[in-house]
Amino acid sequence: MDDTLRRYRQSIDNIDAALVFMLAERFKVTQAVGEHKARHSLPPADPGREESQIARLRQLATDANLDPDFTEKFLRFIIDEVIRHHERARDQ
Repeated sequence: MDDTLRRYRQSIDNIDAALVFMLAERFKVTQAVGEHKARHSLPPADPGREESQIARLRQLATDANLDPDFTEKFLRFIIDEVIRHHERARDQ
């Protein structure tokens, strides 16, 4: 493998690691939100919040020259997982 490709791959590996740790932090916070919602009998999902977050992140993606459709799919995957966790907290 040439040195340039090795450096690119090392950068990608570092970015992937940062993404994993950022997602872990995000899920720690959303877990606390789910527990709060369960304690206060709030619904697991907040469609208005989801809609505004998607719009906000689509704009950020556009500003960053990233495909907003990809960004929305990625965010939707995360939101769906968070809601699943919130439903589980509610049901416990």
